[in-house]
Amino acid sequence: QVQLVESGGGLVQAGESLRLSCAASGGTFTSYVMGWFRQAPGKEREFVALISRSGTTYYTDSVKGRFTISRDNAKNTVYLQMNSLKPEDTAVYSCAAGRFATVGDRRYDYWGQGTQVTVSS
Repeated sequence: QVQLVESGGGLVQAGESLRLSCAASGGTFTSYVMGWFRQAPGKEREFVALISRSGTTYYTDSVKGRFTISRDNAKNTVYLQMNSLKPEDTAVYSCAAGRFATVGDRRYDYWGQGTQVTVSS
């Protein structure tokens, strides 16, 4: 059983940056594809970014060039560096661990509790 704990959310102004962290425990971190998803009020959860076991990354179009996902296998941690934040990035951000590099949230096996990101205009 893998436990995931996110941190780093907060309230920022448009154009500012945040770095989210997701610490994993209870499993073999290097065995998992790691993903970040977000859910805004009244909307469905959506894919943001993923990083494969080998470090290959993939992003949804709306965050390309602004967000960067990375992983530190020695620390069992995945990060999401978010730059040039926009009000439409406001959401609860959750990390997830799974066996497949996919944008579909149902293919991920483990989830964190989420961290709130609020971007004011």
